[in-house]
Amino acid sequence: MEFDQQFSAIASLIGEPARAAMLWSMLDGRAYTAGELALMAGISPQSASNHLNKLIEADLLKMEKQGKHRYYRFAKPEVATAMEAISRLIPHQEKLHRDRSFKNGDIQYARTCYDHLAGRIAVNLTQGLVKQKIIQLKEDEFDVTNKGMSWFDSIGVDIAAVRQQKRFFARPCLDWTEKKHHLAGALGAALLDQMLALNWIRRKANERTVILTGKGEKALAQLGVPVSTAGSQ
Repeated sequence: MEFDQQFSAIASLIGEPARAAMLWSMLDGRAYTAGELALMAGISPQSASNHLNKLIEADLLKMEKQGKHRYYRFAKPEVATAMEAISRLIPHQEKLHRDRSFKNGDIQYARTCYDHLAGRIAVNLTQGLVKQKIIQLKEDEFDVTNKGMSWFDSIGVDIAAVRQQKRFFARPCLDWTEKKHHLAGALGAALLDQMLALNWIRRKANERTVILTGKGEKALAQLGVPVSTAGSQ
């Protein structure tokens, strides 16, 4: 099959409304059963299974068995990257966005983008890490400085282990709502995991949204990261 035909086939798979709804729901990084995804998409379980099988055949999803249940998740991080990239094509009322204040708990303020942190807090944190010279941008990727090695070690992130993962180490990801970059890749995933483990942020049940805790505010303040919910930084 020619490249343009392959591209069209993938676009059709992602663009079908029920499949798009299921894929969008999976951007929280969790694995779901067919029944759960059917409810999210507003379709029957049988219809959901048919859609999921097509997504598995296209290597967009993978299925894992656990006891009696079958769970579905993205087959690779690039699928989540593609979904988030498509969302950035949705027209925005820029002035309204700039002037709006978000509450702690709003999806625009802090959320997961598959396996890393996104939203205003993620953008501010990334900018803070650059300003504090903990990470630095080299061409199209972030790298960790000597100072950054010490900082990540202090919060329990093993940079050597993160580098060994078979994926991009640390890349900028254009934020869907902020229109600025946040930290993605293996390092972004490790940082999100550790922020959850340290109780800097907490997940909201059955949502992509995360809550910034008081402990998290203090930790980010030490980095000079603004946590205000008013306006864009």
